[in-house]
Amino acid sequence: MGALAIRNIHKTYNDTVHILKGIDLEIDAGEFLILVGPSGCGKSTLLSMIAGLDHPTSGSIHIGEREVTHLPSKDRDIAMVFQSYALYPNMTVAQNIAFGLEIRKVPKAERKAAVDRVSAMLQIGHLLDRKPGQLSGGQRQRVAMGRALARDPKLFLFDEPLSNLDAKLRVEMRAEIKLLHQRTKTTTVYVTHDQVEAMTLGDRIAVMKDGLVQQFGTPSEIYNRPANRFVAEFIGSPAMNMVDTLKTGQSLTAHGVELAITDAQRAAVHAHGSAELVYGLRPESISFAGTGLPGTLSMIEPTGPETYATVDTPAGKLTARVPGVLQAHVGEVVHLQWQADQSHLFDRGTGDRVG
Repeated sequence: MGALAIRNIHKTYNDTVHILKGIDLEIDAGEFLILVGPSGCGKSTLLSMIAGLDHPTSGSIHIGEREVTHLPSKDRDIAMVFQSYALYPNMTVAQNIAFGLEIRKVPKAERKAAVDRVSAMLQIGHLLDRKPGQLSGGQRQRVAMGRALARDPKLFLFDEPLSNLDAKLRVEMRAEIKLLHQRTKTTTVYVTHDQVEAMTLGDRIAVMKDGLVQQFGTPSEIYNRPANRFVAEFIGSPAMNMVDTLKTGQSLTAHGVELAITDAQRAAVHAHGSAELVYGLRPESISFAGTGLPGTLSMIEPTGPETYATVDTPAGKLTARVPGVLQAHVGEVVHLQWQADQSHLFDRGTGDRVG
């Protein structure tokens, strides 16, 4: 059994609202699991189940070898960092970090050693005598993490901890959390709606929608071989291009334009029952060339290191992500190229991956 096992978890409110619909996940000791998905998908509810703040309608949760499904939080040996910092305003940083240990009647010398250890790790040793009102948002979040680290728990739980920070600080804190995990190797479950956080932090990611896990895998697996159209469009920015196509024999056409597919995809198209498929293509897979699919540039979005370009083509609207500054203008006719093995095929009705 892994460090955390979630088995067939269901959660229903008032016998009518089905929030979680059979969640099965297992992660190994030291692994960093990301729960990601849009608002209302059930990720925070699932985290609350792991934390013991709520209980499932059915199913079981194991931490290590022990079933904890109905144990109170205090008996689960977990530490949690919330979106809100939840610091005691009348206590110093040192007192906030040590408070959980004090409640557990840990000796004073051990509490001080724990405070010194985590404050050095988080580089907040110079803040120990200050109170939360004297700290920046990033400093407060470090204190909240320090309070969790002082416990040395079996499981860290993070509930959207960076949502209240500005963009620059979010990037910095994301790097700190990653380094922190590399140092401590503590099993971690992290909830976010931000797909960039998911891709950069997680060893494995569970992409959720409507109370179900749509795909569970490494960042590379989820990005390069999404299980369905939802995952393909949710992970990646700009989102994957999606072109509605029709099956013509063993080929795919969009408004009369034949789209490039591999031999393996051709066989999958031939075997697939539905004639209506969706052709997916990541924006970075598209390049501008002297020949290829013609189209008219309708929008250019420079970001500095790269440019997003939207092109109206006979096959449909396509967004390309190209390095640097695009040497073209809105209204100009351009040509697009890509490799067949960079495309993805999905069933238009179910959204499931075809090839």
